[in-house]
Amino acid sequence: MTRHPAMTEAHEAWRDAVRRFVEREILPHAAAWDEAGEFPRELYRKAGAAGLLGVGFPEEYGGSVEAGATPAIDYFFRIVSAEEFARAGCGGLSASLFSHTIGAPPIAAVGSEALKRRVLPAILSGEKISALAITEPSGGSDVANLKTKAFRDGNEYVVSGEKTFITSGMRADYYTVAVRTGGPGAAGVSLLLIEREREGFTRAKLEKMGWWCSDTATLHFDNVRVPAANLVGEENAGFRAIMRNFNSERLSIAAGAVGFAQTCLDEALDWARARQTFGKPLIGHQAIRHKLVDMQARVHSARALLYDTAWKLAQAPREPAHIAQLAILKNVATDAMQYCADGAVQTLGGAGFVRGTRAERIYREVKVMQIGGGSTEIMKDLAARQLGWEP
Repeated sequence: MTRHPAMTEAHEAWRDAVRRFVEREILPHAAAWDEAGEFPRELYRKAGAAGLLGVGFPEEYGGSVEAGATPAIDYFFRIVSAEEFARAGCGGLSASLFSHTIGAPPIAAVGSEALKRRVLPAILSGEKISALAITEPSGGSDVANLKTKAFRDGNEYVVSGEKTFITSGMRADYYTVAVRTGGPGAAGVSLLLIEREREGFTRAKLEKMGWWCSDTATLHFDNVRVPAANLVGEENAGFRAIMRNFNSERLSIAAGAVGFAQTCLDEALDWARARQTFGKPLIGHQAIRHKLVDMQARVHSARALLYDTAWKLAQAPREPAHIAQLAILKNVATDAMQYCADGAVQTLGGAGFVRGTRAERIYREVKVMQIGGGSTEIMKDLAARQLGWEP
């Protein structure tokens, strides 16, 4: 594949390193871990030692980004990582292993220096696990109307409420939690770091359609006391940090979706070349070749939009037209994943319906990609607003 102009030799070297890690540490175990509903905690430390967890975080806390580094480098290193991990066809593993990519960025962006030094090195080394807790039973993307409350009591905040659909919700050590510390609307939202051991903090595991080896949970806060030093950023200023985090999450979801679409195409193509039907390989039938070409078209289109969007965001991350394109990208990429997952399972036939193939796992995981980080419908509405198309 010809290298994209935004990709450097460093990116390709990184791709080789990530691919070797996936082939050595992930591919031999992905199916068994998904069936077991978990993967070893030791994998976090292995990923941390390989430098995989530090992508996009400041070098001084154990990350990979030097002061003054070009944003485009950050974006494309993350895209490469997402594409390569998708080769394992196990979205649940990627979601939990990299849950810190949504839990820790607000800390790195707006947290106090003391908070950063206290928690980021342990997270980026894989010693501790970070999760983000925004979604509530009453709503997800409507952050401005969240109901979990926190009030100041001396040198502590007291938190009461509930979060749900939280990735790494059971095993995380640190939770970056959106709470209401002020009045109604976005202006009353803050972020707090809450440790797992806090009294009054309980968790309940959720069973899911896909992402089996990613633990997902509902969190309950019953007058949980948290030191005021755990405030992430300024009080009542959390909404902006959350929105910035959403944009980063959506780019990562899109990159993963493109990677999963490619994985489905690869598995279907390998099967079509090896499978014999009516005296010739399956790929010898025009109907199958056309299906594979249609899958390739979706992958090419989604990847082109992904790379273009990443480049534009690196130049102007707050440009409304670029935010609109990001919302559209998430839909295009996850639609391509859905199309290719369906095409791969259909091409594999009975083998695609039996558990154990990558296409079968990806087929079960499509919906969470179209919902998480903002549903397809919300992305369309966001794009329209950013483009100024509201009446």
